[in-house]
Amino acid sequence: VFIPPNLEVPKPRVLPEFKRLAHGLRSDNISILDAKTFYIPNLHYDGAGPDAYFWVGNGSEPTPYGIKVPNEMGSLDVLRGYQGEDIEIQLPGSLTVYDVDWLAIWCVRYRHNFGHVMIPKDLDVPPALGQTKISTSTTPKSPGPTNCRELLDKRLQVKWEIIGDAIEITLSAKIREDQYVAFGLSGAEGRPQMVGGDVAVAFYDTERRVFRAVDYFMSHTAQCDGKSGVCPDDRIGGRNDVTLISGRRDNGVTTIKYKRLLQTNEAVNDRPIPLTGEVSVIAAFGPLNSRKEANAHSMTDKTREDVRIDFSATDDNDCSVSLIDLEDTTGPKPWPPATIIGENILYAKIGPTGGKRGYTAITHFPSWGIAWYINDLLIPEITVERGQTYTFIVEGGNDETNPSKFHPFYISDSSEGGFGQRSPEEQRKQKTFAGVGYDANGFPYPTAAGRYCEYVHKTIDKSSDTETFEEYFKTLNLECEDGEPSYLNWTVPVDAPGLLYYQCYTHNNLGWKINVVDPGYISEHNAKDDAFSFHTKSPGISLIGFSIIIVSYIQVIRSIF
Repeated sequence: VFIPPNLEVPKPRVLPEFKRLAHGLRSDNISILDAKTFYIPNLHYDGAGPDAYFWVGNGSEPTPYGIKVPNEMGSLDVLRGYQGEDIEIQLPGSLTVYDVDWLAIWCVRYRHNFGHVMIPKDLDVPPALGQTKISTSTTPKSPGPTNCRELLDKRLQVKWEIIGDAIEITLSAKIREDQYVAFGLSGAEGRPQMVGGDVAVAFYDTERRVFRAVDYFMSHTAQCDGKSGVCPDDRIGGRNDVTLISGRRDNGVTTIKYKRLLQTNEAVNDRPIPLTGEVSVIAAFGPLNSRKEANAHSMTDKTREDVRIDFSATDDNDCSVSLIDLEDTTGPKPWPPATIIGENILYAKIGPTGGKRGYTAITHFPSWGIAWYINDLLIPEITVERGQTYTFIVEGGNDETNPSKFHPFYISDSSEGGFGQRSPEEQRKQKTFAGVGYDANGFPYPTAAGRYCEYVHKTIDKSSDTETFEEYFKTLNLECEDGEPSYLNWTVPVDAPGLLYYQCYTHNNLGWKINVVDPGYISEHNAKDDAFSFHTKSPGISLIGFSIIIVSYIQVIRSIF
């Protein structure tokens, strides 16, 4: 075969620089090196976007309906700042430059375009490495149908096999006994997305001493309130289409095998598993709440890039490690619990839980990623006196249509909260003391919500890098929506029990303890603190004062006798 001398081979394409719209974003001219790779020279960006990523999509300008692109390290962490660096980034999965119209830096949470560059349609760039591989008659074949994928930094192994009109899936994970592993179909093709996702949540039930696999649908990122959120299908009007086959736990590894139909005929809560072709999947580890339902996972315990599986494959195997040999990782040292004593005005806002140093380390309960901040402290223990009146100025959000920003404040004897999502029978078991009213028909409703104010990360979560909460608090910004706070005035009943809790009306595990004491305790406590402070700060003065008293006493005795 002869190669013609005038052959025009594909070559890189030079584009303009990023548009300069926000956060100091700028660059030199960007190049498309091949069908998956962008070269961005002299990149400047201040890193202040709270939820910013490289972002690609279709249309005449960037929109929220895009796909995250890993940074130059292959990570989907929130973007750091860049100071004139030259970087290369690659499109995830099977996505190529021919599939997208623009590249941007985009804030997902606030739907804000910091700057973008358009991608022309007349591209003729080289294929990316590996795109031209084909199977030949001499290509080695795997010995048998052994499908296995490693996910979540090789801490999860997923094996599968299609049998007739069903699929059997085996999940093996290096997790604690009180954790779950979730795996299933992403809510969006081409990216990992919880909302719209159809997953199975598998775990060992430590109370019933059985393994379980439960069918879940995720209509929202908030925890399940019985209507929406991350919910078992059978709790929101569907059915559990997942059947447990077996389970075991050996040397810190939980292995659970289950099956489900490829087509369940449940249109709303289940997604069909295609017989041919790749589909985007998601996975996560996390703690269980008291209902044995999935609670919020950490940012590192979920799929952060597009993972695609062809479930009809018979030789898709990249499992290379033994889960038993993986080292257990220990978290950072937790922060000491905060306390509030002797304050009658208390400001309640929402904020992050402080990673492994904060909410869960303090309470030993799972968290949903957000918690109450009282007077700028993360879930402090509050001490109140019987008969005294306290004012809570609440800014937990009053938009009932957005469950992630609707957190009415209330006080009860429940360590978990979530009064509004309980059944009438469960509500009767919980005694409320403030923040809950009843209408003419006897139905409860929250009375203290107010506008939404949240402490958000200036860049990324710095909890693992900050030894004290005071340092961590400096990494947060307070962001408030328009509106007014709600005021909750509470006079502590004289017969109130010694331990109560401030909580969220619609969700579990956002608050913590209220210690109830008798009248006079706080003033006595403060007096002791003042005395201790005086002696510890001025030991020399205390000794001199004591000596003067002794000398004066001796002189009085002498004058008498």
